[in-house]
Amino acid sequence: MKAQRQLPLDLVYRPALGREDFLVAPSNQLAVAWIDRWPDWPGPALALYGPAGCGKSHLGQVWRAASGAIEIDAAALTDQPPPKLLGSAHAVLMEGVEDALASGQAPERELLHLYNMVVERGGRLLITGRRAPARWDCRLADLGSRLGALQSVALGAPDDALIEAVLVKLFADRQLTVTPEVITYLVRRMERSFEAARRLVAAIDRAALAARRPITVPLVSEILAAPASRGDVQQ
Repeated sequence: MKAQRQLPLDLVYRPALGREDFLVAPSNQLAVAWIDRWPDWPGPALALYGPAGCGKSHLGQVWRAASGAIEIDAAALTDQPPPKLLGSAHAVLMEGVEDALASGQAPERELLHLYNMVVERGGRLLITGRRAPARWDCRLADLGSRLGALQSVALGAPDDALIEAVLVKLFADRQLTVTPEVITYLVRRMERSFEAARRLVAAIDRAALAARRPITVPLVSEILAAPASRGDVQQ
């Protein structure tokens, strides 16, 4: 009798985002040092930039928890004025500013107003993006000059040792136990990025649950060979 295939529930798991859960390596240690240095920053704002999944959002949440900052979506400036969004806050985390500027979803004058309000209050602003702010698409000269003057810190692509540690953490976040052989197999074949690691671990979790199979090298081999995962495998 053929085993019945189990349909995985679309459950959202909550990854650990505390300072103690962030894995420090040469590719990110300078950014970590700047976050730990708060509030002793030389200027009112700091920008973290790097490829998708390199840890910008994680460090942003670490800083938000430590500073008591509020988080503002840059696109929200289209609908609400900066004073209303900022309220009485003195620290602000803004992610996705680069993409919002490029797509025209972030009104530049309102963004400049928000920046100036934080500065006037003696507050702090942390923003993130894929590239350094000096390279962002910005037409307003005053805003461009402020973005270009920001203290900017790059997070690099992870090396094999960090990818291995990240995979172990991602599986642990989902309460999954895997063997070292599985981790080694993945590291040798996947794209060297945190985003790829997250997608792969999620796909492996779903496949193991659906098929009621343990997470083994044959199973992860099937996941890596699937069309949806080919973009995560080194060619």
